[in-house]
Amino acid sequence: MTEIPFRKVELSDRSTILSYLRYKPYRSCERTFANVYLWARFYHLVWAEVKGTAIFRAEIDGKISYTYPVGGGDRKAAITAILEECKREGRKFWLHGVNKAELEELEQYFPGTFQVEWVRDVEDYVYETEKLIALSGKKYHGKKNHINQFKAAYPDWSYEPISQDNVEECFQMALRWREFNGCEADPEKNKEMCVTLNSLRLFQELELCGGLLRADGEIVAFTMGEPVSEDTFVVHIEKAYANIRGAYPMINQQFLEHEVADYLYVNREDDTGEEGLRKAKLSYHPIFMVEKGVVSMIGEK
Repeated sequence: MTEIPFRKVELSDRSTILSYLRYKPYRSCERTFANVYLWARFYHLVWAEVKGTAIFRAEIDGKISYTYPVGGGDRKAAITAILEECKREGRKFWLHGVNKAELEELEQYFPGTFQVEWVRDVEDYVYETEKLIALSGKKYHGKKNHINQFKAAYPDWSYEPISQDNVEECFQMALRWREFNGCEADPEKNKEMCVTLNSLRLFQELELCGGLLRADGEIVAFTMGEPVSEDTFVVHIEKAYANIRGAYPMINQQFLEHEVADYLYVNREDDTGEEGLRKAKLSYHPIFMVEKGVVSMIGEK
């Protein structure tokens, strides 16, 4: 087979890429266009259309890795093309973000050829939207308390959907948040802030959905995301000032109530293995996790 025609992800590719990603519903945060587009520069991500499927190739932890082919085409032929490219270029075969259904299909195509490692640090946390709006019962008592403290401290608080009228204010708030949180000295935080700022710059073009929280007339928190399937919405970004008590649970609850109530589930992405973030995400009591596997040839590491 000829070389796979990989190319950069462009904004103009949005509808085409989404047609592939949504062919078979999967709730992983990586299966959204904004995630693909905004993180592409940091992972040298490129994509190609092969035999009626889409394949994404990225550099992860110093290794070239591919996604499982998505779409209704010949996925076996697409996998064969990846295997041939790896052989031709003298690289080991790696697939990332693979789900169990894809793994089963891969085993049918190439029995006894591949192995998988499930990576806890990249699993997405998925919650029942209704429960995160209501925050009822003892297990959400702490969240409800923080929200009540916010309302008591800022009786003039207000919620607004993000729009062209207020997105620049969010951008300026994000710049202050970056300064307060020492992002310049932390490469990972800096990457995340680049993505956040670009999300706001391209808010309309990426067709994102967002909400913000005001206290004393100033924006103190904002959040953004997009649907990943008919029943699941992914929250990509959430920023609040740490000194505003209750701002994080408040923006979470308000955004879901106003913008996401029609979705059964909300995906709040992974914890990257960071202990504090894991504790925070578990405190909202996920209903399930989105598992993601790394696939390699048996006997290779």
